[in-house]
Amino acid sequence: MKTDTLDLVAAANQPSASAPTLPAAVAEHPFLRGLSSYHLEILASCAMNSHFDAGELIFSEGDPANRFYLLIKGKVVLESDGEGEPTVIQTIGPGDVLGWSWLFPPFYWHFDARAEQPIDAVFFYGTRLRELCEADHDLGYELMKRTAKVAIKRLMAARQHLAGKHPTS
Repeated sequence: MKTDTLDLVAAANQPSASAPTLPAAVAEHPFLRGLSSYHLEILASCAMNSHFDAGELIFSEGDPANRFYLLIKGKVVLESDGEGEPTVIQTIGPGDVLGWSWLFPPFYWHFDARAEQPIDAVFFYGTRLRELCEADHDLGYELMKRTAKVAIKRLMAARQHLAGKHPTS
């Protein structure tokens, strides 16, 4: 995709004059740090800004996992719906990734995600990214490695919760 097209996409998705452009937000996020400029350009071309209000449900356990977010601002609570009240598994915030299930079959969410504070994030369609990963195995390998680290961190948080240790991040 041409740079001038990326600039148009970024301008259309920029929430405020003080916020970084969408390509800059993608390139600067810790999850994507170190990716080639070529891969960052591909990712920025299919990214959008996203916002959730405090208390808003972002996704529900068991629903199709077809997206993921790079968190820029705010906090998200990951919950599991046990018997009665939802159980907080982990709280994540700026610099974290929300959603890993988009990359691993059967592509269903394993937790509920709720905005604890107002959230600003960069949004990606997971189904589109899977297509891009299939077409570019180097990109796919990089995203698979990075997403696997996120999945392991979330599963360890769930394990700690079950063991009685209640992680917050």
